[in-house]
Amino acid sequence: MAKTKSEIKQEIKDYIDQNGGSYKSWYVGIAKDPKDRLFNEHSVRKDEDCWIFRTAVDSDTARDIEKYFVNDLGMDGGTGGGDEDAKSDYAYKKNSHTNP
Repeated sequence: MAKTKSEIKQEIKDYIDQNGGSYKSWYVGIAKDPKDRLFNEHSVRKDEDCWIFRTAVDSDTARDIEKYFVNDLGMDGGTGGGDEDAKSDYAYKKNSHTNP
């Protein structure tokens, strides 16, 4: 079930705060299939690393959330990726084995 922009921002922010590190030590992005992006493309280890994703109501909302974390909080990541089907925001704590 899709969550509101405010709910997603707060849940991701709370997760990061609980799991430590500066915002710069985390990566944020959007994806149609966040699990594939996390575990295959970014090499996040499902059972070992800190990661989270939330599904927004639409791609525009997901992009706004991504911009907030990149531009306002200084997280690693780029804006403008994905397509109109990319409605999930994901974040993970970067590690030596993740990409990046």
